[in-house]
Amino acid sequence: MRTPKVSVLMGAYNRAHFLDRAVEGLQKQSFEDWEMVITDDGSVDPTPEVAGAWPLKDPRIVYLRHDQNVGISVNYNRGFARTRGEYIAMLDDDDLWCDQDKLRKQVDFLDRNRDYTGCGGGLIVVWPDGRERYRYLKPESDAEIRKHMLFSNPMANSTTLFRRQAGEQVGWYDATMRYSGDRDFWLKIGLIGKLFNFPEYFSYYTMGDNNTSILHMRPHLKASLEIMKRYRSDYPGYPLALTINTAQYWYSFLPKPVIRQVHAAVARLKRATVR
Repeated sequence: MRTPKVSVLMGAYNRAHFLDRAVEGLQKQSFEDWEMVITDDGSVDPTPEVAGAWPLKDPRIVYLRHDQNVGISVNYNRGFARTRGEYIAMLDDDDLWCDQDKLRKQVDFLDRNRDYTGCGGGLIVVWPDGRERYRYLKPESDAEIRKHMLFSNPMANSTTLFRRQAGEQVGWYDATMRYSGDRDFWLKIGLIGKLFNFPEYFSYYTMGDNNTSILHMRPHLKASLEIMKRYRSDYPGYPLALTINTAQYWYSFLPKPVIRQVHAAVARLKRATVR
């Protein structure tokens, strides 16, 4: 079987009702030299039926499944081991690429800029029914990305494309981390090469009460604080980043109705700080 240029990795967990939309969005990409690996982290909803049907429809798609929930990092690492492409793109099961030229633009950029290890773009945050909540762009240049690395993840997962060789060099995701493994991954990737974010919107990001970042906010934020300490000597701004992230962690102890009301406002304030 011919090796594809791009492998698209999707981690899936109990969001069968979004999965078809994400895959169909990939199929609409103008860049067609890809394979997709869907790795299911022990879903107990109809994900096995929905995802398992795709390899029969499109031979470029592979479906893998864990019988038990093992966590995002271990689940992704199994998927990485199955990918074959020179480049790897990430796509969450509840997200949807909004630019049909996303892959073509990113492949062209990395082909022309060998000193860059990965690239991403902006997000349009939507409600589960597709209505827009807000949108934002990530820091664009490598210098700006590095300046804000410790404040929040500067690379939006479902917008990213990176070199397979770079992922192998840093050892993929840290399997000991059940939460915020993507943030740790990009901090590692940033140590071996340059990063870039297109000043364009590449993906819709579904945000609702069942979103992982809401359901598991506290362990995500606690993991982020631990990650910051790992890299405090590698990137600038640690004291201020520690203050902001610690404040966000303590606000996660507020009653859930209050958290829902202020979450978007806090997220916007944090993004404004790191731009």
